[in-house]
Parts: sequence; C-alpha cells; structure tokens
Amino acid sequence: MIPSKEEVVATYTRVKPFVHQTPVLTSSLLNKLAEAKLYFKCENFQKTGAFKMRGAINAIQQLSEAQKQAGVVTHSSGNFAQALSLAAKNLNVKAYIVMPSNAPQVKKDAVLEYGGIITESEPTLDAREKEANRIQKETGATFIHPSNNTDVILGQGTAAMELLSKHQDLDYILTPVGGGGLIAGTALAAHYGAEKCRVIGGEPYEADDAWRSLQTGKIETNETANTVADGLRTNLGDKNFHIINKLVTEIIRVEETEIINAMRLIWERMKIVVEPSSAVPLAAVLRKKIIFENKKIGIIISGGNVDLKNLPF
Repeated sequence: MIPSKEEVVATYTRVKPFVHQTPVLTSSLLNKLAEAKLYFKCENFQKTGAFKMRGAINAIQQLSEAQKQAGVVTHSSGNFAQALSLAAKNLNVKAYIVMPSNAPQVKKDAVLEYGGIITESEPTLDAREKEANRIQKETGATFIHPSNNTDVILGQGTAAMELLSKHQDLDYILTPVGGGGLIAGTALAAHYGAEKCRVIGGEPYEADDAWRSLQTGKIETNETANTVADGLRTNLGDKNFHIINKLVTEIIRVEETEIINAMRLIWERMKIVVEPSSAVPLAAVLRKKIIFENKKIGIIISGGNVDLKNLPF
C-alpha cells in the first residue's frame, strides 16, 4: 500500500508552518537550451540549505509525546544531520546524530549550531548503523532514517506540492535520486495532485542503483559510487522503492561531465548556488531533449550545500 491522498494533504498542512515556501525560478536561456519550459523549485533556499528539513520536521511531529521526550537519532554525513538537528530544536526534542569521522567540518559545525549531539563513527555504513543502534538502546531515542521512512518521504513531497500549487499544468517533475525519499515523496504529490504530471528521476551513471532497481523490480546496490554528486551516493530502501516502482515513470542516467556542465549553467545563468546533486535533473533534461521538447517541466533543486573550496569547475 502507498500512503493515501489524505495523508499527503495532512502532511502539507503539518509541515507548512515550519519550512520556507521556497521560490520557483525560470530562465529564458535555459528554456531555449532545453527547448522546453523549465520551472526550478529552489530548495537550496530552504532552512539548512536543502529539502531535507521537510521530512525531518514531519517525522518528529508524528512521534508520541513519550517518544519526543526520549529524543531522536539518525546517522548522516551532512544534509539530513543538519535538518533533523534543526527540526528537533524547533520542536524542543533532543537529536543524537551519528556522523562519519570524515564528514566535512563545516557540516559538523552546522549540526552543533542547530543543537544536535554528535557521535563520530568510522566512515562505513555498518559502523554508522551500529553506533545509532547503541544510542537508541542507551537513550530510548527513536531512529529516523534519512530517506527510508514513510513520514520522511511524505514530508519531502511537500516541495512538489508547493510547486504544483503554483503550476498545476506541469507535464513532468524531475528530481535527483539518492536515497529515494525525495523522488518517492514527489511521485506521491504528483499522483494525487496533478493527474497528467509524470515524475522522472535523474541519476549519475556512477551511482545508478535506482535505474537498475527499476529494470529488475528489486533493490539493487552500488559497489562503488564515484560521482561528483556526493548527495546521491546512497542506496534505496524498501519503503521508498515500493512507491518509486509503482509511480515513477523513468530514471535517466547522466555522465559526470553532464552534471558539472549543468551545475555551471545554473550558477552562471540563474545566479544561484546549487550542489552537484541538484544539477542532475537539468543534466537529464538536456541529455534527453527529445522527450521534453515543448513540455512544461518542474525541476526540484534539492540543495545548495556545496564545498566552495572544492568546486568541480
């Protein structure tokens, strides 16, 4: 079963007071390049600089009072760590964050600033999970997965709901695909909110587990994920894949050079700071122009937390 229309609408109402209604920008030059009308939903202007605040705030709101008293725990190297920390602070809940020892210091500093309690782990998924389990047992905190959690997925879908409230007649919405929370939430929003709007994912060839999962009908994983789009190096989970498998039309894979070129185009032409993952949907549109010709396309710019000392161009 996928979440109901009632759940999707209730989430939108619940999340709205705690997040920015981010702008939708257009660019006549990018429209000309794509030979389509593009509407960029700019979650790089969201609190903590990424869409993940939406899912974090929704997931915490759904907890019982007793669970809130005990706090929440997650493992994340960046954007969700910051989002859960700020969401928890806003709701007066403790947030325990397991971060790999090699996470950028700037991200650790942001988590601390938002009131998150950091525990460092070895930089492997196994080590992160073990540390989160330990904290869960010791504190009674509720584990909230960054993407494979129904309340997180529903929260992430509110960005697309805002976009569709302004542009009901979109033919497509494109999002990047990493852990799968954003595209699953977007697919639910489009499924219930815009009958003819189809949802397509963009993914690097270097981390194409979601593309392969749609081909085989079961969750595939990445042996390596050597992509500049660092936010997309994670794998799908069973909760989001169930929705993706039912509601996502297609996933388009793109080369590393295409991601970098698209990121540069957004910086130069739209004058906004986006991270590499955010450029993947535009790269997908430009790669498969024939699909999108003369169509109205929403693009979710997922975030703007980029390491300025390490730009790929």
